[in-house]
Amino acid sequence: MRDKQSVHKAILVRKMQDYIHHNIKENITLKQLTKVANVSPSYGAKIFKDLTGKSPYNYIKSYRLTEAAKVLRDHDVKIIDVAFDYVFDSHEGFTRAFSKEFGLPPKEYSQHKPPIGWMSPATVSVKDKEDFEMNQFIFTQIIERPKRKVLISRAKTATEYFKYCEEVGCDPWGTLTSVKEALYEPAGFWLPKNLIKEGTSQYVQGVEIPLDYDNEVPEKFEIIELPESQIMIFQGPTYDDNYFEKHVSETMQAIKEFKPELYGYAYDETMPRFQLAPLGERGYIEGWPVKKLK
Repeated sequence: MRDKQSVHKAILVRKMQDYIHHNIKENITLKQLTKVANVSPSYGAKIFKDLTGKSPYNYIKSYRLTEAAKVLRDHDVKIIDVAFDYVFDSHEGFTRAFSKEFGLPPKEYSQHKPPIGWMSPATVSVKDKEDFEMNQFIFTQIIERPKRKVLISRAKTATEYFKYCEEVGCDPWGTLTSVKEALYEPAGFWLPKNLIKEGTSQYVQGVEIPLDYDNEVPEKFEIIELPESQIMIFQGPTYDDNYFEKHVSETMQAIKEFKPELYGYAYDETMPRFQLAPLGERGYIEGWPVKKLK
């Protein structure tokens, strides 16, 4: 359990993050930001960087550019209008910042919409997981997946999310989130033996894309192909996001104990299973490939 001081710092940083996320189209000064948490600018900047890994300035800039990139990807708009909407003084200033952040100018991005490294902000947890009690009800259903491709980024030895992040970092997720042609949302995948390359990990991050995907493949990514398949989806109960680690671990354990044979199915060990990003409002979700028993 964290001490009271650590929890208090987390609450202050969470307030500043929430302010940024809700006011990203407004000019945000350090003084305004830290006033929300009722702390001095110097102290607020310190604890913000300690808990998020970014200074308030860099956090705001990256988040602002990512939100601008989403608009350019999904809408036919003028670049100068997007620049002004996201508090850049000029087309030139926005182009320089965008190019530095993503490695290509906004005009080129809006024309071709390749995968780029969007920022994926994680809000700071303000509660202790020891206080959490979970309802173990899990909803299941079978869905059909068509033949498709998956854009993936491999690690070296990772068998789960946290080890993957140690080996690869958070960059792949932002890139996967930016893929306009994605069939579904990005996911973490556990690859079967037949899809693991020598010297690479079982756990990867990826996003499913159409068979005719012809956009560029980012550096350190590759494409694999999957046949049509049936997936058994497991969805846990909704929960408080502050307790996601405990919720996810307990839900994962409950899923592992499930017996598909009781319902006429067996797990298909030639296909990858996956987990979606845990969101309290929908519960933790995993997908396990299955085949009908004869």
